[in-house]
Amino acid sequence: MTDRLTGGDSSLLRRINAAVTLRSLRDGQAVTLTQLVGDTGLSRPTVEGVIEGLLESGLVAEVEHVQESGRQRGRPARWFRFRAEAGHVLGIEIGVHDLRVVLADLAGEVLASHSRPVDESVEAEERLTLVRTTVGEVLRKAGVSRDSLWEVAVGTPGIVDRDGTVRLGTAMPGWTGLDLGARLRRSFRCPVVIENDANLAAIAEHWMGAAVGKGDVVFVMAGLSPGAGSLIGGRLHRGHGGAAGEIGALHLLGQQATPERLLSTTGKPLDPLDEAAVARVLRLAREGDQVSQIAMDRFLGRLVHDVTALVLALDPELVVVGGWAAGLDGVLEPLREQLARYTLRAPEVALAALGSEVVAMGALRVALDHVEEQLFAVDPPTAR
Repeated sequence: MTDRLTGGDSSLLRRINAAVTLRSLRDGQAVTLTQLVGDTGLSRPTVEGVIEGLLESGLVAEVEHVQESGRQRGRPARWFRFRAEAGHVLGIEIGVHDLRVVLADLAGEVLASHSRPVDESVEAEERLTLVRTTVGEVLRKAGVSRDSLWEVAVGTPGIVDRDGTVRLGTAMPGWTGLDLGARLRRSFRCPVVIENDANLAAIAEHWMGAAVGKGDVVFVMAGLSPGAGSLIGGRLHRGHGGAAGEIGALHLLGQQATPERLLSTTGKPLDPLDEAAVARVLRLAREGDQVSQIAMDRFLGRLVHDVTALVLALDPELVVVGGWAAGLDGVLEPLREQLARYTLRAPEVALAALGSEVVAMGALRVALDHVEEQLFAVDPPTAR
């Protein structure tokens, strides 16, 4: 991708100048050559040369601009804009119960999206086939060629290593040990990055949700086995092996009740332990069933316990609660109260703002970040 930026010129100085110029064009507004000279601090001949290379690469286009008023004197100004349509990125969520694909241009403008429900019992091979089918549907709907994709980012439950292998993923059949990165890279000619879903949710909320402008953030994916994604100084903290934030395993430390027993209203473990069964318990609790209310209180108590442990370790500015349990009545107040009681400095607590699209949007942001690293890189191009 770096060669697209430089127009084939391997000069370090030219690459630096091209990156500086491209950054000035990145906001999508058409600007004149004179404005670019002022914005970049580069000489006019330098900017002219860089612009010619960017025009040749297809990253920049010259546009007509109608003078607003007055009589034009001398040579008309040349106007240029960044061509966000020069490439595209995909953000994908592979969830337990649904798949979601979001397509955007290089400026991050969403062009198309599609989601489809998936049964939690679907095996890995069939689930991957459905991912490919959904991607194809989105590309066709947008009229975008697969060859125009510059980067694909994918979110999934489980512990994911840097190569894209799911080291532990018990939520979906056949997921533990799956080299998800390698399997999906066969379907694309561009880089594919795999990340944990809660990590991507944290990134999305920091980008355009409840955590905008916050540096230290914990996003809690509140479900049957809660997970969390953490940003420290605005940067994702994955941990050495990608397992940071797996607070759903805390009950193992004290051999406390499993989620199946926490939500049981019969004295026997809840079987099957799925969202439909849990939703029934919570519905009955809201309707006033006392046994179900006790079960819901146990569930919320465990969630508060898990989040408190993470808050004590990281001391975040903000805790964002997402996932299906974020819709539970009264989930925020118990969390605020317990954090104020058991932590040295209670953080702010807020509900996630992006709803069901949060993971796919986080994936989209990661894909855009990787593209921008290449667009603004000044290192020599490397063979791929």
